[in-house]
Amino acid sequence: MQWLAREWRHVKKNRELLLLSLPGFVYKFIFYYLPLLGLVIAFQNYNYTKGLFGSKWVGLHNFKFFFESDLAWRVTRNTILYNVAFIVLTTIFALVLALMMNELSKRWFKMHQTVMFLPYFLSWVVVGYIAIGFFDYQHGALNTALASFGIDPTNWYQKSSYWPTIMIVVQLWKAVGFQALIYYAGIIAIDPSYYEAARIDGATKWQMIRKITLPLLTPLVVILLIMAVGSIFRADFGLFYYVPNDSSFLYPVTDVIDTYVVRSLRTIGDVSMSTAVGLYQSVVGLLLVLVTNFIIRKINEENALW
Repeated sequence: MQWLAREWRHVKKNRELLLLSLPGFVYKFIFYYLPLLGLVIAFQNYNYTKGLFGSKWVGLHNFKFFFESDLAWRVTRNTILYNVAFIVLTTIFALVLALMMNELSKRWFKMHQTVMFLPYFLSWVVVGYIAIGFFDYQHGALNTALASFGIDPTNWYQKSSYWPTIMIVVQLWKAVGFQALIYYAGIIAIDPSYYEAARIDGATKWQMIRKITLPLLTPLVVILLIMAVGSIFRADFGLFYYVPNDSSFLYPVTDVIDTYVVRSLRTIGDVSMSTAVGLYQSVVGLLLVLVTNFIIRKINEENALW
């Protein structure tokens, strides 16, 4: 009863702020928490006519169906390896760009900020058409450039060996700018007196970056890392579907869990299996976040997310 009374006083004291946040709570509840009731489909042989409560219960059969598939290992491997590469390379390039932006004059900063941030707002459909403009066999810019040097054109959408590099470059081009701005915001929030004291002591730029900027940015880097690790089993569907143009020749290196589920849903219409795979991705992501945060907490408790 004392706890309830204390919470009620807290609500009354902050009623204006809580009222302002009410639309956000309602949105989260409708689109994030209410659909959780549908997770029961993952354990059913879902039938549209019988509905959620009338469909036959099959337990873990839908999970077994996915893991026994010949493609389960391939799509899981691709999803993990791509996401690991994205996390590591995006973090490195974003940090480097943020440090470079910190050295820019204010006159040039807005131009660089716009150029770096613009790709983040482009939809993957648009990026897919840009990719076709580059890699189209007959009229693509890349083959046209190669032809000008007397090199035979390449059918890029049938050569799977090139696409791991292409996918990583496209992801970096689209994501690095946004993350660099987050790190830049963290850099400008650092107390300038640290740098002034370092200059008086005769520290170089590199020494200030190594001894001041990077250590003070570590908590922000760790938070973004923990959040990214939680999505390591969930690939960006738009990137892996639209950029390779859903070419079957590229499936060995571009097929991930999300594209596999969509194609399975489109061809066999198995909603239960799709839901089971989505639940599998979410549970593994949650466990990875908990484990990563636990490890970081053991190393340095102040850098942990909780």
